[in-house]
Amino acid sequence: MTVRPAALVVAPGRGSYGKDELGSLARAGVDLSAYDAIRAAAGKPSLTDLDGADRFSPGVHLAGENAAPLIYAASMADLAAIDRDRIDVVAVTGNSMGWYTALAAAGAVSVEQGFRVADAMGVNSGRHGPGGQLVLGLGDEDWRPVPGLRDVVLALADQTGMAISIDLGGTLVLAGGEDAVKAFAAASPVPTTRLAGHGPFHTALMADSSAAAMAQLPADGFGNPAVPLIDGTGRVWQRWASPAEALWRYTFEAQILTTYDFARAVQVAVREFAPDQIILLGPGDGLGGAIAQALIGIGWLGIASKADFAARQKAAPFLISMARPDQRKLVTR
Repeated sequence: MTVRPAALVVAPGRGSYGKDELGSLARAGVDLSAYDAIRAAAGKPSLTDLDGADRFSPGVHLAGENAAPLIYAASMADLAAIDRDRIDVVAVTGNSMGWYTALAAAGAVSVEQGFRVADAMGVNSGRHGPGGQLVLGLGDEDWRPVPGLRDVVLALADQTGMAISIDLGGTLVLAGGEDAVKAFAAASPVPTTRLAGHGPFHTALMADSSAAAMAQLPADGFGNPAVPLIDGTGRVWQRWASPAEALWRYTFEAQILTTYDFARAVQVAVREFAPDQIILLGPGDGLGGAIAQALIGIGWLGIASKADFAARQKAAPFLISMARPDQRKLVTR
C-alpha cells in the first residue's frame, strides 16, 4: 500500500489575481457557470466576462467586489485539480480573504456558499471608516528578523494609532485611520508601501463590514469542517468537533475586526499536522515568501534563512506553488 504524502493547503488572499492572471480561468477551462449565475442574480458582471476582458484594468479587476470572487474561483479550481489519490490533504488555512476560500476547501461551507461569502465580502470589505494599510519588512536580505526592529515598529504603531492588520512573520501589514497612516509612514524606521484601494482591514474600523456580513450571511450556511481548519489566530477548528455558529461568528466578527496572524496559522499547522508538503493554491504565488518566512521563524525542517529555504526547494520542494507549472505537476493528475 502506497502512503500518500500529507499536505497543508493554503489559500491566498486579496491581490493575488493580477495582470498576469487575466484569462487564467478560461485557459484552465474552469466551469464558471454556477458562479456566473450567482453574480447575474445580483446584477454583477460575470467572472467569464471579467476573466475574459481584453486588458487588465486595476480599477475593475482589483476592486474588492470583483477581485474576491475571481480569487475564490481560481483557488477552488486549483483545489479540485489536486490528485487526492496521491495527496492526503490533512489541514487547510488561508490568508485574510483567503479564509473564505479555506472555509469551502475544508468543507465547512459548500463550494457555492463559499463563493457567496467571498462575493458578498468583496463588497462588504468596502464598508469601513477612512483609513488604509501600510506594508513593511522586518527582515534582512536573507529573511532573518532584524534584532529589535519589530519592537521599534510596534511602539511607533502604538504611538500613531496603527494596529497590526496582517502578520506575515517577516513582513507586517499595519492598518489604521487616515491620520494614523500618514503619521506612521512619515516616522517609520523602514520604508513603507501603502496598499492601493485597501481599507483598514482587520481592525475595529471595519465594524460596518462585520455588521453587514452577519446580517447578510446567516449561520445556517456553516457546518463542521471535514478537514481541520486553522484560522487567523492559530486556532484549529477540528473536523466534526467545531460548532457551526462559533465558526460563523469568528468569520464575521474576530476575523474582520482583529489581527489576522497568518504566520502563526502556518506555524501552528506545521507543528500540529507535520505535513510532508505545503500546497499554495493560485492565483499567483506571491504568498510563497511569507510562508517561507513563517517557517524560518520557527526553524522548521532546519530552515533558518532564505538560502536554506532555496536549497530545500531545489533538492525536494516542501512548498508547492500551483501557479508554477513545474511544481503544479507534482500534485495534480
